[in-house]
Amino acid sequence: MPIHLILSFRALNPSIMNMSLVSAVVGAQAGMAKLTVATQMERMNADKGASIAKLIDSAQQSIKPLANVAANIGNGLDVSA
Repeated sequence: MPIHLILSFRALNPSIMNMSLVSAVVGAQAGMAKLTVATQMERMNADKGASIAKLIDSAQQSIKPLANVAANIGNGLDVSA
């Protein structure tokens, strides 16, 4: 009587074990491809966040000189044309 039925069957049929290994390698390669794509997407998101931060900083720098403008300047400006 074999110690373990599945192990004994695999020992008699090595091609089954080889297919399991092939399956495992293919699965691992697919996982690595998914991980690579996810890493690239996260880098793009990080770059986008940095670009937005630079844009906001630039806008704040542009607005600072206008902080000292008198309160009523620009009220009589006609922009209808």
